[in-house]
Amino acid sequence: MKNDGKGYFGKFGGSYTPEVLRVCLKGLRNSYRDISQDATFWQEFETLLTNYSSRPTPLTFADNLTRHLGGAQVYIKREDLNHTGSHKVNNVLGQGLLCKRMGKKRVIAETGAGQHGLATATMAAKFGFECTIYMGAKDVRRQRPNVFWMEKLGAEVIAVEEGSRTLKDAVNDAFRDWVNSFDDTHYVFGTACGPSPFPEMVAEFQSVIGKEARQQIMTATGQLPDKVYACVGGGSNALGIFSAFMDDQEVELVGVEAGGKGLDSDLHAARLSSVQGKPGVVQGYKSCFLQNDDGQMLDTHSIAAGLDYVGVSPILAHLSETRRVRFTAATDEQVLAAMETVIRHEGIVPALESAHAFAAALAEIPDMSPQQSVIINQSGRGDKDIFTIAEAFGDSKWQQFIKERADEY
Repeated sequence: MKNDGKGYFGKFGGSYTPEVLRVCLKGLRNSYRDISQDATFWQEFETLLTNYSSRPTPLTFADNLTRHLGGAQVYIKREDLNHTGSHKVNNVLGQGLLCKRMGKKRVIAETGAGQHGLATATMAAKFGFECTIYMGAKDVRRQRPNVFWMEKLGAEVIAVEEGSRTLKDAVNDAFRDWVNSFDDTHYVFGTACGPSPFPEMVAEFQSVIGKEARQQIMTATGQLPDKVYACVGGGSNALGIFSAFMDDQEVELVGVEAGGKGLDSDLHAARLSSVQGKPGVVQGYKSCFLQNDDGQMLDTHSIAAGLDYVGVSPILAHLSETRRVRFTAATDEQVLAAMETVIRHEGIVPALESAHAFAAALAEIPDMSPQQSVIINQSGRGDKDIFTIAEAFGDSKWQQFIKERADEY
């Protein structure tokens, strides 16, 4: 995703930071510029993705879902089959190689659902970096499996108790750390947000998703898809798959945000599909944020920890304003129903984040024709969400299991 040379995408983006952080960003910007035109860097990156992360990930034809819905042909881009279970590894491997180029010995990261934290901890273990992960205390509680593996991989996981104790607060603490440790530390930002060059850099590392998906759908059907769906938290998985279809106006790109308890409630995280999302400058960049009339950030809610963020990528904010991407939202209830449908019909377990994309797609596909096709980006797998999902479904056998395990301790 190209900016205007100053870190802006339309009127969004930029770098609004205190002087002390500008030194960090200038060093990163120079290093990123150096590798952007370095063929040996990108060859090393592609080799690592192939030999370590098992790319390319498949584009699965969901024949059962296609018959069940009775509309367009359904294809699923399987980012859940990446090493560490999500699209996050694409970005962290790229930033890990960049970190080596810069001579840094330590990496830090923020995480919400834990998938970026897990991917960063995995990359750090492979490259031999010291690693610290900042995670909202609320997310630590609901994403305990990922916390367990991060710690086993050697990362220090710091639970952030400030604010809403979710992703926004983890980002704040990670920036504080970076300001005081820049000489030997690289901040592995997890999504296409933050001050420039993070949005464009993360989007570029994730563009491998779209490049593969475009080639795969052409091989499978001989034509471009009619729609491409992706969930939207910060926006990295959406930008990753949308990137290859950006110039194809006949392909509708659909970003699905967290509708939580409904857009008429105060319990959602819909920045681009609700009236509460307004332009502002937060955490070093200009984008759309959930805020009140006084510019105060609102609390967010989503059943999916990875979508529970107050802001969104400035690139997506620009694509929303220019109407290249259509944004909608799926409620927690719709997400759980979609997840159950996908599990039962395809034997595929999407992450709660990815299930938002499925929810929107499943609602629209029946109104399409069998000659049409859609791609749904499954950004991650759902095993990390087992506690949240079991509780939401009120699974009595799971509840009994938890009680029995607790009694054993």
